[in-house]
Formats: sequence, C-alpha cells, structure tokens
Amino acid sequence: MQVAMQEANIALKNNEVPVGGVLVNNETNKIITKAHNKINDGNNAILHCELILINNACEKLKSKYLNKTTLFITLEPCVMCAAAISEAHISAIYFGAFDEKKGGIEKLRIAYKRNNIYLPQIYGGILEEESANLLKNFFRNKRNES
Repeated sequence: MQVAMQEANIALKNNEVPVGGVLVNNETNKIITKAHNKINDGNNAILHCELILINNACEKLKSKYLNKTTLFITLEPCVMCAAAISEAHISAIYFGAFDEKKGGIEKLRIAYKRNNIYLPQIYGGILEEESANLLKNFFRNKRNES
C-alpha cells in the first residue's frame, strides 16, 4: 500500500486527482505494475489508475484475466473501475479512503449478488486517513485556486 501512496503523490505533483495503485502477483508477492491517475495528462476522462493498471497487467501477462492478482489502491474504485475489476477477475482489492460520492464497491456488491457476477475479496480503510488527507488537501487547494 505504501507504493500505491507513492504513486498517488506522483499524481498530486502532476496536478491529477491523487489516486495511486499497484497490482501484485499473488504467488510471488511481486509488483506486476504500478500507476496513478492520468486523466489530465492524457486528456481522457477514463484514464483512472485502476484501468491503467488492468490494461498494463493484461499486456504484460498476455492474459485477459488477472485472477492471481491483488489490487492495492488509495481510493475506493468508482462504479466503472469496480466493474472493470470484476471483468478482469482480480482476486482481491485493498483500498484506502472510502469514496462517499462516487464509490462503486458497495453499489456493485448488490449487482454482484443479483447477477452472479465475479466478486473479488474487498478490504477497505487501509491507510485510510493518509489517503483521505491527500485527497482533501488536493481539492482544498483546487478550490482556493478558483
């Protein structure tokens, strides 16, 4: 999770919403790929950290499924990213701050149960305070710039 926080800080320095993550191989405990949001840098609204991680890992592992991997991310995934995580069959998610407004994990738990969709193991609140503070400071600074 510390590496995910480092990636979030890189995003912050690049004027991105400070979300960072890593995807780890469950068998070797080695990092497959790490990333951070690149929405502004790429001028693309869907360049969320999770989607970048999934894309990079699928290319690197030459597999459409990532069922032997664990995702560490500093913010609860949005609905779009939670769906992508399910589609990629990532085995577990550890996330930092809960996202009261756009968080998709709890919303998709309902869909997972109703539609028999793949549901990874989910653990939230890891380094929650540190992750939340990074986000709060980012948005406070953005409001002050306006």
